[in-house]
Amino acid sequence: MNARKILLLAAVLGTLALMSVGITAAQENVTIEWWTIFTTPPELTELAETLAQEYMDAHPGVTIELTHLENEAFKERLATVMQSGDPPDLFQSWGGGVLWNYAEAGLLRDITPELMADDAAWKNSFTTQAALNLYSYEGAYYGVPLTFGAVGFWYNTRLFAEAGIESPPETWDEFLAAVQALRDAGITPIALGGRDKWPGHFWWVYMAIREGGQEAFESAYTREGTFADEPFVAAGERLLELAALNPFQTDFMAMGYGQAAGLMGNGEAAMELMGQWAPGVQQGNSTSGEGLPEGELGWFPFPAIEGGAGGPTDVLGGGDGIAVGANAPDEAVDFLRFLTTPEVQIRFVELGTGFIPTVAGAEEAVTDPLLQAVTEARNNAEYYQLYYDQFLPPAVAQAVLDSVEGLLVGTLSPEEAAQAIEDIASFELE
Repeated sequence: MNARKILLLAAVLGTLALMSVGITAAQENVTIEWWTIFTTPPELTELAETLAQEYMDAHPGVTIELTHLENEAFKERLATVMQSGDPPDLFQSWGGGVLWNYAEAGLLRDITPELMADDAAWKNSFTTQAALNLYSYEGAYYGVPLTFGAVGFWYNTRLFAEAGIESPPETWDEFLAAVQALRDAGITPIALGGRDKWPGHFWWVYMAIREGGQEAFESAYTREGTFADEPFVAAGERLLELAALNPFQTDFMAMGYGQAAGLMGNGEAAMELMGQWAPGVQQGNSTSGEGLPEGELGWFPFPAIEGGAGGPTDVLGGGDGIAVGANAPDEAVDFLRFLTTPEVQIRFVELGTGFIPTVAGAEEAVTDPLLQAVTEARNNAEYYQLYYDQFLPPAVAQAVLDSVEGLLVGTLSPEEAAQAIEDIASFELE
């Protein structure tokens, strides 16, 4: 064990000793249910298990029961337990509209007192207050962000070179030209897990951001405008313009996200529009388990669209956080605070899975140039938009997912897709 890791372990142990101010002694037989989506790579699962064990070792009488679920399985199972009124104590959350609905239904625990204790020490430790605010509803906090970044293009530098593409595209026209060049070279331009729907919605949302900017979304959301307005129709037109180039792998609508990520990890596709977690998922789903050779993976932001109202630095993003169930014991909140200490966040960063920390004292641990670029995009965004499928109420979010799927398979026109979303939004957002 090197000196850095020895010092880090000592810091973590010290943190554990100090974390339980306010919990003078663990109650006997306290059990914390923690549901994660930490399924790949295995190192991420192992770290979650290790952190839980360290906390249990420092708090006799506390048992942490972990459940690791793949993304779609997690959403389905969580919906089931929420309908029964029995949420886990701690569970994966992206914040936004879904969490707000749970809060309104009384399914979450208000952790504002803990965040505001000691002159708001815990609250102020978050460097991305905008991310933290996604876990608040009507002035109360119900969870915290663990990692937040930006969606952008992960690309294979070797395949770009084979297609004669000298640099990443900066404009939409340049992007379309790059897709055509890759297709002409016999290379699959883009990997897309269409079966899971949410990867496809990234495309339409980013185009809506570039076409309409913050004003278009806020106008539709506040009902001063609609989701059938021109920027949202134009987003569909852009998506069809791309689809006409046959950019995705064969049977992309039958593939889930993990399978599509595996194509990137195997070097079988040139690009993937995805969040900061992509490198780890690509590696974990690759045939070798190693992913691309060092130096072959690059990153660039979503291209600018000429004439669009959105700025070139506007970002679609989000990340992973943890929400607190209504019946969670105090120890669950204490454990959550432990997970958001700089020492623990640094350990997540060091896995090399694309973890971008959210608390002061941990960001300097991000040394990977690609993740530094993602962090810069997140921090410099003039407008930062959380994924629509998480920010919007569930019914509207589902309408977005279904409508984008309709665009991709050719059953909906841009106007029909936008109107289908608006039809649900007009009821849900009034």
